[in-house]
Amino acid sequence: MQRPSKIVCVGRSYAAHAKELGNAVPTVPVLFIKPPSSLITLDEGIDWNTSLGSCHHECELTLRIDKKLSKETDPQVALEAIGAVTLGLDLTLRDLQADLKGKGQPWERAKAFDGSCVLGSWVDIQEVPEWDQISYRLYVNDQIRQQGQTGLLLFPIAEMLCDMSQAFTLEEGDVVMTGTPEGVAALNSGDQLKMVLEGKHQDFIWHTHVK
Repeated sequence: MQRPSKIVCVGRSYAAHAKELGNAVPTVPVLFIKPPSSLITLDEGIDWNTSLGSCHHECELTLRIDKKLSKETDPQVALEAIGAVTLGLDLTLRDLQADLKGKGQPWERAKAFDGSCVLGSWVDIQEVPEWDQISYRLYVNDQIRQQGQTGLLLFPIAEMLCDMSQAFTLEEGDVVMTGTPEGVAALNSGDQLKMVLEGKHQDFIWHTHVK
């Protein structure tokens, strides 16, 4: 797996997800970064230090940046920088995150730990619908848990990328996770996960598991 220089993530980008966690709905994108060391392959499976509490799944449409973006203001230029898409899991140590937030501390221990980013294989953007019409699903043990529709994003994808590029230069190969819809929940040992991205002509499906 090619290692990006960074993985930029958007938090609370679906209103229903913000509400299910009791968070305020943001008026600008909430951004945080995962390091390249957080990446694992689907085959490796999901694992974490269970002494830190529960680990929640957060399924997200994920973008690969193929052209450098820095302080970009043109939405079309931002969209043209996207080279491929996939689905990813932004894994979150929820109990630890709640503890850190309660102390007013950063989230990195709960969001950027080794193995906290699981990505499917990349799909050419020509294979998926328009940016505001993309749908995807997450199943856990054959039960649907999350359903995402980019038309419900609080911030359109082009707006997200322009906003990010004001703070962080997006380098070629960088990864952007666009945020998760409602339905996040704790994972358990042995769980089988399936991510489904609806394409123009076929669905793209990825599997992983919890160790």
